[in-house]
Amino acid sequence: MKISRVKGFSDILPGEIETWQFLEDKAREVFSHYNFSEIRIPILEKTELFSRSLGETTDIVEKEMYTFADQDAKGSLLTLRPEGTASVVRAYVEAGLYQVEPVRKLFYLGPMFRRERPQKGRLRQFYQIGAEVLGRGDPYVDAEILLLLSDFFVMVGLCDLTLELNSLGCVQCRPRYREHLLVFLRKRERELCENCRRRMERNPLRVLDCKVKSCFQVTSEAPSILDYLCEACRGHFGTVERLLTETKIKYGINPRMVRGLDYYCRTTFEWTSTQLGSQNTVAAGGRYDGLVEDLGGPPVPGVGFALGMERMVLLFSMKETKRQARLALYIAWIGSAARSWSFPVVHRLRRKGFRVEMEWEEKSLKSQMRRADKLGAQRVLIVGEEEFRKERGLLRDMDSKEQVEISLDEIESNLMKQLTSCEQEGRP
Repeated sequence: MKISRVKGFSDILPGEIETWQFLEDKAREVFSHYNFSEIRIPILEKTELFSRSLGETTDIVEKEMYTFADQDAKGSLLTLRPEGTASVVRAYVEAGLYQVEPVRKLFYLGPMFRRERPQKGRLRQFYQIGAEVLGRGDPYVDAEILLLLSDFFVMVGLCDLTLELNSLGCVQCRPRYREHLLVFLRKRERELCENCRRRMERNPLRVLDCKVKSCFQVTSEAPSILDYLCEACRGHFGTVERLLTETKIKYGINPRMVRGLDYYCRTTFEWTSTQLGSQNTVAAGGRYDGLVEDLGGPPVPGVGFALGMERMVLLFSMKETKRQARLALYIAWIGSAARSWSFPVVHRLRRKGFRVEMEWEEKSLKSQMRRADKLGAQRVLIVGEEEFRKERGLLRDMDSKEQVEISLDEIESNLMKQLTSCEQEGRP
């Protein structure tokens, strides 16, 4: 009986994985430019980590987490991580990283899990690239995070994304806005969906985040939090705007943006695309100055983001053909003597860092050339029986179709020059 994969979970197959690897490599490159260090966090965490950090009224905690009993600790619950920030902060506090260096820049890559309705760009196991800066509360680092993302998108050729900004204020100014928003919502309570009515009193800002069309229309004239910011929050947000303007980063203001998690404050942002339909957010994040303290650490501010890999891959696939890694060299041999000669040569070239392939069973030259073409080989070294007796080989460039005769005595040094030259020219 054939067993199929679990609903909402997906395989990443050869032909697709090359795009993922390309994006991950470019992410690591831009993170290094901004002096970030990689952290690897566990997939499984204690449930209370997310219920405390994300908020009891969030959709994630209420209905989307994969939670089950811990058989080793009676009464304890475990959860597959639905996001990465809480885990990074937990590791930061548990390892006492703030005692070693007051400011830490950390990034992570890996799968997250949410029990959502699977659709294009949204799976139950999905992958994120995320970054967190812990120990800085200034607006300059908020702008730096946005510049990092902008640099990454430019580096991978995605220059048509839209940046939206908002400020959620702080513990001083948000309560006043909350009360005014609650007064507005109570007058329209009957027009809201059941979910919004249920959580309105506990967290009225969450109503602004509702995706139900009727709720969106009801709250279209809701008061804007930007009108209630205290002087400090207004100055912080104004500085972020100024820095983006000075660095020529285009953005728009979206006062309805509240994000889906309770720990956010002050600067929040989303990068969106018009090409992805309803699931149009590519990257999102913001500031969370109280989260470290809430999870048992010192009063350390933080800011960060998460980027959805599946949506990045979708956008990337619209721009280019699949990024299939090419072979540097394919060795086509005829006769057992040529095969015996080729085997150690392939090994030595691989050890020097080149992607090389050969056949192990005897096949016709025509069949081997078709195979080389299918694998996308840049060059093919043809070693036939007659060529081998003369200690010569034919090196064929598969793009230009040109071929030259080379000596097998000097084959490795010759190939090293040819293959290295190809890499330096930037050929795929």
